[in-house]
Amino acid sequence: MVHAEQGLGDTIQFYRYVPLLRDRHRKVIFEVSPSLVPLFESQHENITICGSGGALPKFDMQCPLMSLPLAFKTTLQTIPLSIPYLFPGAQKVAAWREVLGEKKKYRIGLAWSGNPAHRDDVRRSIPLDTLAHILTEAAEWHAIQKNIRDRDRDYLIRSNSIKNYSGLLKDFSDTAALISEMDLVIAVDTAAAHLAGALGKRVWILLPFHPDYRWLRDRDDSPWYPTAQLFRQAEDGKWDDVLKRISGELDALHF
Repeated sequence: MVHAEQGLGDTIQFYRYVPLLRDRHRKVIFEVSPSLVPLFESQHENITICGSGGALPKFDMQCPLMSLPLAFKTTLQTIPLSIPYLFPGAQKVAAWREVLGEKKKYRIGLAWSGNPAHRDDVRRSIPLDTLAHILTEAAEWHAIQKNIRDRDRDYLIRSNSIKNYSGLLKDFSDTAALISEMDLVIAVDTAAAHLAGALGKRVWILLPFHPDYRWLRDRDDSPWYPTAQLFRQAEDGKWDDVLKRISGELDALHF
């Protein structure tokens, strides 16, 4: 039995180890946040998925999810890199294609803020009106996050430049299907960034000056997600340079 004891992004990132356990054990149980249950159940990995707080089947051994890299003696060179290792459900993808309609422009998914209760949220989240400086009419912009703060919701209503699907995103299986229809995801360090990387989607991740350990230092790529490009703050708390670099990268795409 593996239990996810930390955040949603951690759970998505380190889920890659859980299917590997089937090579050693006949039955694997994975306990996760209820909001992630539909996503992992849809992977059809012959793994028993349980929502945290509910009843668990009997098990003989247990390991916290975040201890699996150590259990597998992981180094930077041996990180499991079967990418993608998560896949959206076909029915939900079809449903989102109907919602999105005919594709006329390059589609970019945006996730600019995470859980406000996160202890470092002030460093990682960006006000939407600040991030909006990168918007260009050459692309379609789609909000891929479920929770919208009041200030950001007001901006979405006023600007009408970003399509908001927060009312349609019931859980992460919906988010996965929506992300699968994007050409690019631009996200701060939240679960949406991890989900895009796990789906093998091209993702640009905006990082604070003092990033989380998983993003390492002094590099613009990630050994965890080959499709990710990292944009780091050059000065603590300042996003201007990051957004300027992203605007330059968007110009270089030549939609």
